[in-house]
Amino acid sequence: MQLLHNLYQVGGDLNGVTWAGVDAGYEDGNTYVLKLSDGLILFDCGCGDTLDQIFENMRYWNLDPDDIKACFITHPHFDHAAGAHLLKERGVELYAHGATAQAMASGDERCCGYLYHKEFCPVATDHILVDGESVAVLGMSIQVMHVPGHSMGCTAYLFNHENKRVVVSGDLIGTLLAGNYGWSGSIDFDRDLYLQSLQKFAKVDSDIMLPGHGMVYFHEPRRRAEQVLNAALMEWRD
Repeated sequence: MQLLHNLYQVGGDLNGVTWAGVDAGYEDGNTYVLKLSDGLILFDCGCGDTLDQIFENMRYWNLDPDDIKACFITHPHFDHAAGAHLLKERGVELYAHGATAQAMASGDERCCGYLYHKEFCPVATDHILVDGESVAVLGMSIQVMHVPGHSMGCTAYLFNHENKRVVVSGDLIGTLLAGNYGWSGSIDFDRDLYLQSLQKFAKVDSDIMLPGHGMVYFHEPRRRAEQVLNAALMEWRD
């Protein structure tokens, strides 16, 4: 579906953009594609089993999968990153925070394949990212914000497009109507770090937030981040 001119959601099974074996599930995280004059940038790539569906969705919007040049991974969980090795085989360059890159390279429990009864195929990341840096890809400047807690490598990405500030938030914020937080069952979940990341993220102003599952936030996403922070402070304060 088209979100803005040249910005699309092309994957995600919670709202039926892709289907990975269950209806309205969490088997396949949201995948977004940004069209630029020199090629396409993906944000996350789903569970791998739906990559053909993602490509079919892209073609509907006249987006050629062969034009994908880069994929930014928000975190290494199977539903968001298990398709990365397939992109790598197509020559797509992978971008991820160091902690995410380490997990993806090993394919170990940090990738949570056990949750889906599947094996995560290890894959090397081409570009290791650090908190606070800005990366120029295809003429687009993408800001890296490390927000650990849901996993140690969780990363949000911010960029300007169509005179709007866009943030790809991964699973830092839970989707509307389905809880406030990302899943807390991962091997490297850390509640204290998660709370710190929520505090950090709640200071970010953006016009559109692209979450890891479910519905996109088009109206003052900071309000949603502040809402989640408030809930966490009430529930988790010792």
